[in-house]
Amino acid sequence: MSIYEIIGSVLSLIGASFLFLGGLGIYRMPDVYNRLQAGTKATTLGAMSLILGVGVIKMEDSWTWIVKAIIIIVFIAISNPISSHALSRAMYHRKNFPFIKSKDKNMDAYREVFEEMEKKKEDKK
Repeated sequence: MSIYEIIGSVLSLIGASFLFLGGLGIYRMPDVYNRLQAGTKATTLGAMSLILGVGVIKMEDSWTWIVKAIIIIVFIAISNPISSHALSRAMYHRKNFPFIKSKDKNMDAYREVFEEMEKKKEDKK
């Protein structure tokens, strides 16, 4: 067993663990915003580690595997946060507000901005 296989296996195991924890977070969280955060943060790191692990394992055969893995990792690093932001913004615009456990229901600071934007849209019509 070479050093590439050991490092790649460890990275793959770390990636699989983060992907599992991300899936568990999606299952356990109370609302869409917490689920998006759990899904985005954990699965981004998990996918990056898993892909890097495969790239390191295959690097023993050809160095082009690690280059391909790094290109995929850069794409994931750019696209996952953008898609998460777009989904959360769409849910907020559909008036699916965050789950608030506190008795103070006015904790949503963005709600005022959203209501102001809606008022401006109505004034333009």
